Amino acid sequence: MLDITTVIPSKHKRTAGGWVSFNAVCCEHNGENRDKRQRGGIKQNGDDWSYHCFNCGYKASFKLGRTLSFKVRKLLGWMGLDQNQISGINLESLRHKDLAELAKTRKSVEVKVTFERKDLPNELRLLKTSDSKYIEYLRDRKIDWQDYPYMISPDEKGRNANRIVVPYTFEGDVVGWSARYLDNRIPKFINEQQPGYVFGLDLQQEHWTQLIVVEGLFDALSVNGVAVLHNTVNDKQAQIIKQQRKQVTVVPDQDEAGLKLIDRAVELGWAVSIPDWPEHIKDVNDAVKHYGKLGTLITIMNTRETSKIKIELAKRKLVKKVK
Repeated sequence: MLDITTVIPSKHKRTAGGWVSFNAVCCEHNGENRDKRQRGGIKQNGDDWSYHCFNCGYKASFKLGRTLSFKVRKLLGWMGLDQNQISGINLESLRHKDLAELAKTRKSVEVKVTFERKDLPNELRLLKTSDSKYIEYLRDRKIDWQDYPYMISPDEKGRNANRIVVPYTFEGDVVGWSARYLDNRIPKFINEQQPGYVFGLDLQQEHWTQLIVVEGLFDALSVNGVAVLHNTVNDKQAQIIKQQRKQVTVVPDQDEAGLKLIDRAVELGWAVSIPDWPEHIKDVNDAVKHYGKLGTLITIMNTRETSKIKIELAKRKLVKKVK
């Protein structure tokens, strides 16, 4: 998280009252002369801080866990941060939203969800550094092969030959898997999947308050999200996702099938993000390959909508693109 004192002017002083004073950066933008008497000040309280200019009267305050206000965004810009940096700070702040506060607004009766434990095929082994073609496949998708226990089959003629195998886990147990060809041969995927399973839940951190829901498992792996592994959400998946007590943002694939996921997200009362990506970018993983992980996350959060009207307008725009 940004330490605000790292971006204030180098010439500053600390007061007995806990303020860090420096020449205010706001006065010239508010019709006043440039401050030369260190009338700008920032006071910190842990990760939170307040800014007050005793010359032009400009005020702004930041609280970890909340969206950056317009005034804070302007102030950070005047202090030399660019829009990507500011959006990154906003995203990081939202990830640290106070869970106790969030839980108050998301009370629900939890029913224990279980899945049957499954054994992986005997021939599989963990991916290792010498498995260059598999590692290259993941790198091409901008996915770190060491961030997940990917597996392969050494048997070049077996059912899982030339496939990258992604175990499905739930609460630490293997409950299924997906085996994906390194090329686009059919069938592209071989899946062992139980009804209602949501991929990626075991990768979520307790202090994260945002949950990005996508269709495909490689989309989820690209942005630390979860995947419903289809273009809709069944009742069991909805229950599991709601029990995470996080702010949900659904990012559909940008094709005709993705339109169905948008409708289901609205039905469940979840936010939807439909970034205006170029036509060749069809899903989140495509976006990460083009814009990088941080750039993709920033775009997702900046286009996040909770208003049914705004979601419908974005959906209509997508319909024109895909049909």
